[in-house]
Amino acid sequence: TSNLVWAAIIGLILLYLTAGYFIGGRWADRSPHGRTMYAILAWGAFTLGVVPYVAGPVLRAAANAFDTLQVGVLAGAFVGVLVLFTVPITLLGMISPFAIRLAMDDAGRAGNISGTIYGISTIGSFIGTFLPTLVLIPTIGTTRTFLVFSAALLCTALAGLAMSAGVKKMLPYLLMVVALALLALFGGGGGIKQSSGQIYETESAYNYIQVLEFDGTRYLRLNEGQGVHSEYNPETLAYGGPWQQFLAGPFFYPDREPGDVRRIAIVGLAAGTTARQADAVFPGVVIDGWEIDPAIVAVGREYFDMNLPNLNVFVQDGRWGLEQSPERYDLIVVDAYRPPYIPPHLTTQEFFQIAADHLEPDGVLAINVGRAPGDRRLIDGLATTIGTIFPSIYVMDIPGTFNSILYATLGPTGAAALEANAYALMARGDVHPLLLESLWLAWTNLQPAPAQTVVFTDDLSPIEWLTNNLILNFLLETGSEGL
Repeated sequence: TSNLVWAAIIGLILLYLTAGYFIGGRWADRSPHGRTMYAILAWGAFTLGVVPYVAGPVLRAAANAFDTLQVGVLAGAFVGVLVLFTVPITLLGMISPFAIRLAMDDAGRAGNISGTIYGISTIGSFIGTFLPTLVLIPTIGTTRTFLVFSAALLCTALAGLAMSAGVKKMLPYLLMVVALALLALFGGGGGIKQSSGQIYETESAYNYIQVLEFDGTRYLRLNEGQGVHSEYNPETLAYGGPWQQFLAGPFFYPDREPGDVRRIAIVGLAAGTTARQADAVFPGVVIDGWEIDPAIVAVGREYFDMNLPNLNVFVQDGRWGLEQSPERYDLIVVDAYRPPYIPPHLTTQEFFQIAADHLEPDGVLAINVGRAPGDRRLIDGLATTIGTIFPSIYVMDIPGTFNSILYATLGPTGAAALEANAYALMARGDVHPLLLESLWLAWTNLQPAPAQTVVFTDDLSPIEWLTNNLILNFLLETGSEGL
């Protein structure tokens, strides 16, 4: 799910349609008959309905390859799936020139006829854009959505064949209906990914959602599966990873107590790992969490015990929700990655000003940031942007990962306060061990001050370009052995 992938998909679909326009135009002049057009439509509908069943095994191979970063298998599967669309989209592209040719009974009405057909085609594109996204895919899934549109097209084609060529000529095409019905009944079973340890999966308007369980610990994975978005085990709160490292943020101020953290905000709540840890560490804390996908919230409540009485869940875009919030926070957490990408609108000067406006005078902003070995450009860019608003910035690298946590304090602070707070809290003996671990990990893994680079704004925030470049350089430098 990146601009690069969408550009490839949309570009090739447009090429297939272009080929269909050229071929359909010539074919329509040679055989200007309704029966020809409806036969082409029937084959286009049928091959469209077959696509998800043929693509299923290929996509599962791609999903497994992405889990282990087998680049060759992944690339081959990606190309293979795109090739599957060549036949149905090219055939469907042939229909518009056929329709214009068959409707052209008067050259004096050419403009009106072509305009009407193009208008109907565009309305169809509008319906085909919003109906699957808002209704069908969240309700019945991707495969059945293909079948719905395939069936609608096929019914139209069969009715047209019956009227233009007679019922006898139409009857053989009923075998297509039988074939699709058999595929719907017996094909494509067993789930979408069938990953080891999988206990739940679903599709929403925003994500493919998957829950895995190993040795009593549950893991939330989204989309391609690179990165774990939440973990849950009823026996422990120590999972490593980025979640617990957010907890260290308030302790860059001197003489801080866990009870000083009274309210926190989480942009990118997922299934609530950070919220559960914060609830255990900060007594009496109130947590406001934003998650854009209601299906993830439902999964969090059912599979990850995201049912804290002091957690207020808002199903909204995090930036908009934070801007509209009437509250001020001691800690604002931003953990909204769709690995390896971070939403550009959560990286800009304008967003960080919104965050600053919703912090207490001694508040802290903490962000989960990705990096590659030897490539800290994304961290440097975010730090430079945040530095235009926040006076003090710190970066710690999480050991054994490609993640870093960037801390920005609204008031002037010093890294020495983090160490002093860690010693003071450890001496007390009544502080949650998860917080102590977070403080020591942050202190021992602090990095030098980030380099000054570009400032990201709402007008120009080339995050995805930067991330694509970072990944490409990593792959070229390490090669397949490094993966």
